[in-house]
Amino acid sequence: MRAIVTTGQNDLHIIEIPLPAIGPGQVLVRIEAAAVNPVDIGTRLGVFHQAGMIAAGATTGLGWDLAGTVDSIGPDVQDIRVGDRVAAVLSGFDIPPRAYADYALVPAAAVARIPDGLIAIDAATIPLNALTAAQALDLITPESANNLLITGAAGAVGGFAVTLARKNGWRTTAHARQADTEFLRQAGADEIITDLPDAPRFDTVLDAAGLGNPALDTVRDGGSYVGVTPGATPPEQRGITVTAVSSHHDGARLAELLKMAATGDLAVRVAGTLPLADAAQAQANVQKGGQRGRWVLLP
Repeated sequence: MRAIVTTGQNDLHIIEIPLPAIGPGQVLVRIEAAAVNPVDIGTRLGVFHQAGMIAAGATTGLGWDLAGTVDSIGPDVQDIRVGDRVAAVLSGFDIPPRAYADYALVPAAAVARIPDGLIAIDAATIPLNALTAAQALDLITPESANNLLITGAAGAVGGFAVTLARKNGWRTTAHARQADTEFLRQAGADEIITDLPDAPRFDTVLDAAGLGNPALDTVRDGGSYVGVTPGATPPEQRGITVTAVSSHHDGARLAELLKMAATGDLAVRVAGTLPLADAAQAQANVQKGGQRGRWVLLP
């Protein structure tokens, strides 16, 4: 099988490796689509090697989101069958073959069936970002949710968060560019702003854009701030509780999100597709910015 790996020195290499040996509680998935995320670019550039999350100089795979077909299952796996169409997110960093590959070993607990009406390309854009949005919203108490600001509201995490907050019945203000107004209206934002207010006015901010202090400054004394990058949140001030989501796989939750996508209740956005061998070009497209939706690699 083919897999794309990096040593964190701005390099991408296609290598040929044997199919991984399947173990208890694991599923081997033949990948049909893998989304390209900014975290993959950070891995290629050595961000996580430098942070000690991947051993210095070690070769690791890329890609967190995948969709495909179950090829085989390991011992102790139930409710998943060979031939099932599934999607999953691969948590963790130091994994040699990941989603940029022909096959991937996935914990059974991370797998969710793809419902009818959703193709693999679309399903591959859901796991990491929608789960991050859902798990970030879990950190917000209902008492502080009815005056919620979401920064980067038209981005991959923010766009899902707006819809999921609306599903919770929360009042949401979306911070994004003017060009994203129509998308955010359809996503369910109650208010759309292009500039952050000069004075605190929100009870809670979900800082999907990673703005840090400027987002924190919009929160009232005693409110809450939820970030999407652990270790990169601003310091607490004015009695504001500062937390960050640590995204993790959750097959049951992912199944709910995939059903929402299949029914059109959760917007699926694909910027484009490229063959697996063109992963470098796909990452370059992401780095250029200004695009909505995910680039998806097709093995």
